[in-house]
Amino acid sequence: MNSSPEIAEKIALINQRLQLLEDEKSQLLVQKCRLESAPEIQVSTSATLSNSEKVALFLKFFVGREDVYALRWESNTGKSGYTVACSNEWQPRLCDKPRIKCSACSNKAYKKLEPKTLFDHLSGTQTVGLYPLLKDDTCQLLAVDFDKSDWQQAAKALVQVCDELGVPFAIERSRSGNGAHIWIFFEHNVPAREARLLGFGLLDRAMERYPNLSFDSYDRLFPNQDSMPSGGFGNLIALPLQFQPRQCGNSVFVDRELVAY
Repeated sequence: MNSSPEIAEKIALINQRLQLLEDEKSQLLVQKCRLESAPEIQVSTSATLSNSEKVALFLKFFVGREDVYALRWESNTGKSGYTVACSNEWQPRLCDKPRIKCSACSNKAYKKLEPKTLFDHLSGTQTVGLYPLLKDDTCQLLAVDFDKSDWQQAAKALVQVCDELGVPFAIERSRSGNGAHIWIFFEHNVPAREARLLGFGLLDRAMERYPNLSFDSYDRLFPNQDSMPSGGFGNLIALPLQFQPRQCGNSVFVDRELVAY
């Protein structure tokens, strides 16, 4: 019968092999997306910022919890999701997922959101999820999520209302290309409750302004809570400019006509 160290070593080798297969899959998907991409999608080569300056600019806008973040995963069966980044994840004798939830684990060692984390996100090494609700129940951004069939009309209606009321915004086409996030950034931390009231107010005005639209595509606001839930971090939101979807013109910022910059 195999001893525990032998089993742990075999599991570690399997995990390494699985990671190599995931990396190869990601590379093949990028190649596939590039081949399938429409010829009009072009990448500007006029950037003058250094990599560190780009990351700093990204961090200036996408402010959330710095003591914790999430990473996207995808299984061999095609399932995907996000899990909190932990230094002890899948480590023998330290991680007991899925039997024990991360929040209840005595060995959890959550990773901090650092500039290198964002560089890896933008360059395609990993996909990061941000927790926008801060510990003091404030936030520095608000995002409105649309993800069903009429998302284009609903998103355009909402940004028209933002224009009318002088609310600055940025539109991101979703990872799948079949939805959008409308991002609103605040100069300073604001109570999450007030940020969410702003979001609901904008949605109400858009529904009044465009009564023929169903707004069925509206999914939720981020942050999704007014205050921090006990034992949790609140809902995460996937950060934009994900490398792999960018190759297909998704997870990018678009203009009012939903054309990618």
